[in-house]
Order: sequence, then C-alpha cells, then structure tokens
Amino acid sequence: MPENPPNDDRFAGPAGDPPAAQAPSSRRAAREARQSPPTAAQDLPMQRPAPLPATESRAPESSARPSDAASRPSATATAPRPSSGTAAPIEALFEEQARNAPAASARHERDRRKSRIAAWTVFAVILALLGGLVVGGFWVWNTYEDQIRAVMGWEEPKDYEAGIAEGEATLTIVSGDTGADISRTLFDAGVTKTSDAFYSYLIDSGQNPSFVPGVFTLQQKMTSEAALEAIMDPANKQENTAQLREGLTVAQSVERIAEGVGLPLEDVQAAVEDPSAYGVDETSLEGWLFPATYTFDPDVTAEQVIQRMVDRTTEALDAAGVPEDRRHEILTIASIIEKEARFEKDFYKVSRVIQNRLDPSNAETNGLLQMDSTAQYFFSDREGGTSSRAEELADDNPWNTYVHTGLPVGPIANPGELAIKAAMEPEDGPWLYFVTVNLETGETVFTNTISEHEAAVEQWRAWCADNPDGGC
Repeated sequence: MPENPPNDDRFAGPAGDPPAAQAPSSRRAAREARQSPPTAAQDLPMQRPAPLPATESRAPESSARPSDAASRPSATATAPRPSSGTAAPIEALFEEQARNAPAASARHERDRRKSRIAAWTVFAVILALLGGLVVGGFWVWNTYEDQIRAVMGWEEPKDYEAGIAEGEATLTIVSGDTGADISRTLFDAGVTKTSDAFYSYLIDSGQNPSFVPGVFTLQQKMTSEAALEAIMDPANKQENTAQLREGLTVAQSVERIAEGVGLPLEDVQAAVEDPSAYGVDETSLEGWLFPATYTFDPDVTAEQVIQRMVDRTTEALDAAGVPEDRRHEILTIASIIEKEARFEKDFYKVSRVIQNRLDPSNAETNGLLQMDSTAQYFFSDREGGTSSRAEELADDNPWNTYVHTGLPVGPIANPGELAIKAAMEPEDGPWLYFVTVNLETGETVFTNTISEHEAAVEQWRAWCADNPDGGC
C-alpha cells in the first residue's frame, strides 16, 4: 500500500479528502447548498498528517480490518461540500431555465391571445351571417308575404268558420249603402273576418239582396252567409235606435239618426244648425255628437236626440279631465286621431306625432301637421283614405293642414272616448311621420326622419300595387 493514496474523490477517511458530494437534484437544493453556513468539513482544507517517523511507535491496531478504517467516513465530518466541478454546470442549467422561462411564458400567452382572437372572430362572423339571414328573411316575408302564402298554399281564409260566433255587434245601414259599403261596416264591427269577405260572398253566391236601412243586432265572428241571413231577418232590426260609430261627421250622423229613430231627415238637419241651442259655443256641432248606440222613445224629437248626444260628449270630456277652456282644442286633436289611427296603441302614437309637429322647436316640419284626413274633410265626397288628391292637398280651406300651420279651425269628425283620452295623454316618442302600409291589417309604421318615412311609403305603394281594390 502506498504511503499517500492517490488524489481520487472516491477515497475518503480520516487522513484523506472528503468524498465528493452528490449533485443537487433541484434549483432549491442548489440554492440551499450555496447559502448554508460553512463548516469545517466543507470549507477548511483538510490537513494530511505528517508521516510518522520510522522510530515512532504506532497505535495498536483495532480489531477492525484495515480496509474498514480506510473506507469509512470520518465520524466528525458533516455534509461534504460539493465539488465546484459538479455543482457549477447544474446551477448554470437552472439559471438558464430561469432566464428562458419568461420568454416561454410570453410566447404561450401570445399563442393563447391569438387563439382567443381567432375564436371571437369566428363567433362574430357566425353571428353576422345569422343576423343577415334573419334580417333578409324578415324583409322578404314583409315584402312578399302575400305571394309566398299564395305559392305555398298558406293563404288564410277570408271568412270565419261556422259555429264560432259570439257576443253581440250592431250594424247600421243607411240609404244608398252598397254591398261593398256594408261589407266594410261588418268588418269594422267585428262581424266578419276581412273587409271584403261579405262582398265576395255576395258575388260568389250570385245574390243581389235589397238592404233595408236601420240598426241590426248581429254577433261577432259570423260567417258572411250567417251575417246576410241576420240582416234580412226583420226580428234583428232595432226600432227607434241610432248607432253612431267613431269618426263620422255631422253630415253622416244625421242620416243614421233619421234612419234609426224614424225621424224626417230634414228635421234632424235643422236640429244641428244652431250649436248654441245645446250650450256649445261653436259655429258647428262637428265633434260634439258622441259615437254610441242610442235607443229612444217612439215620440222623441230631433232636438231631444241631439241634446242627448251633446250631453254624452260633455260627460266624456269631463271623464278625461279636459278643462272647459281646452274642449275645442282637445276635440280637434281627438278628431284627427280618430280618423288617422286604427288600433288602440296607435292612437297614443298619432297623438304624439301631432304634438311633435306642433312643437315650435321642431324645424323639420315647420308647424305643418300634413294630415290627409284634414285635407279631405272639406270635400264631402270623401269618406277617407290614406292618399289625397292633388286638389285636396292644395286647397286653401281652414281645415287643410298641408296649407296652414297648426291645428285646423275645428274638429273634422266625432271622436270617441279612446281618441279623447289619447289626445290628453300622448305616448312618449320622437316620431314625426307615420303611414299605414297595409290597409287590410292596419299595420302602421312610425318614423323619425323623412328618409325613413319615404321608405315606409314605398311599402304602402307596393301593397297598393298588389291590392288594386284595397282602398288606396
């Protein structure tokens, strides 16, 4: 055995270098090894004992084998210090991983962000495509609904089915009413399903009945055949009864009063000549003959009939909270609403359009109401409609709101309770225009700008072109 063992880290013992430390297995182990306080076994160089002189006696050998002493670590040695040649590369590896970690994390975040953007882009494209399909389908249906129904066989029947009649309805027929006139009146009263159902039945069945003027009791949701049978049955004719529907003028009302009550027409016409006789401070009773169904005693006079109708109007004004000094204004506005609107929800919107157009701050309409009902009022041959003739629009009469700013000089019809209430309580909204785009269903489009209104007018023109007998 040589006196000094070779300098090999595999050998350790009381007289040799400490054994080589194991390489750290993680960054944390490397950091703890670097930061731990030095120990004698770690940091102080091991002193090899000088060789004993030849004459010096040796300690007695222990009973253990010499190889055990040479290979067993010193009992006093602590954790060995890792050799610099082993720890440095491991530490460098972890430091490089630490330096590369932010870059890898950034790349991962960029990839995730790109994936999210791509996903949202695809989602937006899908939504846009679906939205385009919905909007396109809605436009096609609104524009070509009638043609689509006809091609697909989806046309709804124009008449109600037999056996579903219910409730009660009142029909007034005046002298000169044609089958087409009665057909429209039946529809307005809720008797027939469409405005031309009764007239079409008369044509298809080849019937040409003679209608008796008067007031008749019918039911709602009747077939045209059943309605005709009820009109021709004398038992359904009411005696001494006058029915005035909403929107009639005084001239139209006196005819119905005379027919229903059985009074001479001349007597009724004379009775409406002097409004002051009924406590009305106006030049005309227009707007003051309240629409309702009235039944009178057989010996009633024309003046008594008119007084009762005027009193009923006063009751309606008071019930709506109309101040006495605003009665003329409210009746005028209500009469326009009554002529222009068809459904309850539209009454309040038309009222708002009138208020918006009368607003001095509105520069778009310059105070002109431009209501066709006011332009047509002066012409006695006009029952109403959505379009006016050129001469009506240009005529310089005090009711024509195409020519004169503000409200017309007075009411243009007799309004009912709903129209009076709507005149007092217009719905909030910015609307300045409206047009009924389907005269059969009454669908009305309300718009804020002239360009939007013109687009709606094109819808109305398209409907009129498809329905030449629709009343345009």
